Amino acid sequence: MARLADKVCLITGGARGQGAAEARLFAAEGGTVWIADVLDDDGNALSAELNCQYRHLDVSSESGWQVLVQEIVEAEGRLDVLINNAGIFRAHRLIDTPLEEYRRVMDVNATGVFLGMREVAPQMIKQGSGSIVNISSLAGLRGAVGAISYGASKWAVRGMTKTAAVELARKGVRVNSIHPGLIETPMADELGVGLDKVANRTPLGRTAQAEEVANMALFLASDESSYSTGSEFIIDGGLNAL
Repeated sequence: MARLADKVCLITGGARGQGAAEARLFAAEGGTVWIADVLDDDGNALSAELNCQYRHLDVSSESGWQVLVQEIVEAEGRLDVLINNAGIFRAHRLIDTPLEEYRRVMDVNATGVFLGMREVAPQMIKQGSGSIVNISSLAGLRGAVGAISYGASKWAVRGMTKTAAVELARKGVRVNSIHPGLIETPMADELGVGLDKVANRTPLGRTAQAEEVANMALFLASDESSYSTGSEFIIDGGLNAL
């Protein structure tokens, strides 16, 4: 079943990991997929695999967003789905966090989401339809001990999602957030996160695969979630219930 037939989808941070899983699934479900990232080698390889478009984008760049969205609309005539997936992680406690690091995390994880929503909203309003999915985190629902910059950015995403959802609802545009726990991705590997330790603490007894988050993003991108907006969708194996 082509659940995204006739939908034009933009996925940031789409070159690998969770974003790549979303791109593969969206393409398989009939979506016209554009992926954006700063990892050009991975992005170009994935675009060749999926026969989709890849563009370099630093999500903290206002002009970068403007150029990309204009290009998509000129090429496709519309833009139906934005997955704000791009993000970075830094692990420092409050008193050890340099201001430069805090600002960089906020630039990518929060300002990037803000710019993306602001840039696609006019086209979606013009169409009278659209779905924006912001990837927050379990850290956007509870304290992120040892990663204050990351936690601040993901709480910001949660708050912006609700505000944008209310402002855009009567225009036919839905905005929701996804809050994953620890997902098995290259980022988790690079950070040296103890997956086994997290799995042992998780009620379901395991960490998640990127494809599981992609399935949730697909639901929110599709018309199946037509009455969902301003909501938080948690994928954490039950951790937030503890």
